[in-house]
Amino acid sequence: MTKRASGAFDVKLTPMAPDAGAEASAIGRLALDKKFHGDLEATSQGQMLAVRTPVESSAGYVALERATGSLHGRTGSFALQHSGTMTRGVSQLVLTVVPDSGTGQLEGLSGSMRIIIAGGQHAYEFDYALPSGET
Repeated sequence: MTKRASGAFDVKLTPMAPDAGAEASAIGRLALDKKFHGDLEATSQGQMLAVRTPVESSAGYVALERATGSLHGRTGSFALQHSGTMTRGVSQLVLTVVPDSGTGQLEGLSGSMRIIIAGGQHAYEFDYALPSGET
């Protein structure tokens, strides 16, 4: 059985130095620091790699982050994998739970998250499942 968690989150992106030899690739690297509120009460840290193109509003990014806290009262941690593109202002984002990354009461967690940005505020909708239909 799939359940939905929703709420707001705060995010801080901090530029990081590129790996040695990667300067010429024009791939930006950023540290992610998030705080989720609502049905998911958690902190998350991760890293993002991004590329902007000469065409305005076209870019791509990938990221990995690990969230630690509680999801509808169940405690543990899990990893999220991002893959996003923007084509001349039209965005596409896939955000999924890394298989078998759940720990504690979130062991076996699977699902996908949608990020909503409106009026400068960030929110999420997280459709997830736990083994044996546990929610």
